[in-house]
Amino acid sequence: MIEVKNVVKSFDDRTVLHDVSATFYTGKTNLIIGQSGSGKTVLMKSLVGLMRPESGQILFDGRDILGMNQDQVKDLRKEIGMLFQGSALFDSETVLGNVMFPLNMFTRQSYDEMRERAMFCLERVNLKGAENKYPSEISGGMQKRVAIARAIALNPKYLFCDEPNSGLDPKTSIVIDELLRDITHEYNITTVINTHDMNSVLGIGENIIFINKGHREWVGDMSQIYTTSNEALNDFVFATRLFRKVRDYVAKNERPTP
Repeated sequence: MIEVKNVVKSFDDRTVLHDVSATFYTGKTNLIIGQSGSGKTVLMKSLVGLMRPESGQILFDGRDILGMNQDQVKDLRKEIGMLFQGSALFDSETVLGNVMFPLNMFTRQSYDEMRERAMFCLERVNLKGAENKYPSEISGGMQKRVAIARAIALNPKYLFCDEPNSGLDPKTSIVIDELLRDITHEYNITTVINTHDMNSVLGIGENIIFINKGHREWVGDMSQIYTTSNEALNDFVFATRLFRKVRDYVAKNERPTP
């Protein structure tokens, strides 16, 4: 579990995060949503230690990353998996080489041990047989699955995903969403996903944090989001005509519990 307590982050004279508190639960898909410029990316970067807030606490199972020295932060990062927006694969490395990269960096395993672990991760994301291909030889969706395999290679306790469906078609996006959800449940990971994708929000949003103008304005799950009275959240989630129709249908057909 990751707990954010009263975090404040500013740039020059502009406050980007205003006393933000939130909880990201273990074994759940935790989503951070909000408009561009809302502060959600700053919150994500603060969580992984790429930015340092002026005040507050960020607790990884009780350990405050803001109070750690460099060695302690380095040790914590061994427990963290990262899935970047553009996959960030090494073009000169094979699929297998990309997945083995964090094992080379953070472990003292033999080549055979690293290869075995990497192959297991590739099989878990349904990429068995693609290990000798290069990123340029596979589709965007396959590249994203390679990135997921790499992110879980060290068996992380915490998994951070920045816009995992960026640039993917709707069908492939659903595959990635379901894969992240299944891995989260299977390995009991604290997964934090920064996303604009409303299909993700309504499909796998087990714990949703809505950031608006630097404030944590709403917390709930994918079922509660249909009936929220928060105007800013409604404007964000139901910006398209299709989602407004879905919301109106749910509201119209809602029945009181006996």
